Amino acid sequence: MNIPRSRRFRLADSAQQIVGGFLLAGPFVVTEEVWLLASNMSILQAILTMGIVFAIGYATLYKADTNRDADTEQQVAGIPIRFLSLMMVSFGSVTIMALLFGAPDTFVEEAASTPERVRVTITAISVGSVFSVVGAATADSVFSR
Repeated sequence: MNIPRSRRFRLADSAQQIVGGFLLAGPFVVTEEVWLLASNMSILQAILTMGIVFAIGYATLYKADTNRDADTEQQVAGIPIRFLSLMMVSFGSVTIMALLFGAPDTFVEEAASTPERVRVTITAISVGSVFSVVGAATADSVFSR
């Protein structure tokens, strides 16, 4: 498939996503309410939240932006590279900030078992990623014109 030069995914596109993803997710990573909410969510709720992140990302990149078509972009295993990058940035930025800032140690009870700490952390990451994907996809769409 011959992809027009203007539709190719570039390093600058990832950089735009990273800036947007980190910018919008930052406040949610260090907010006690997000971690309290995550501690009261089930794994099923975390998985459904992750599904929302995927849906928001895809809709923002390929449905809200009428100039972009997932079928004409560079792909890996049938998935657009831009979308893969967006998901990596959305979940990755929240994970990096949560661990860098020590959020699990700060917000998860000390008495919690290791599996419980992991569950709460993954759930909090899923919540933060909802906001990260909005920032990352918006930055990608706005600045890739």
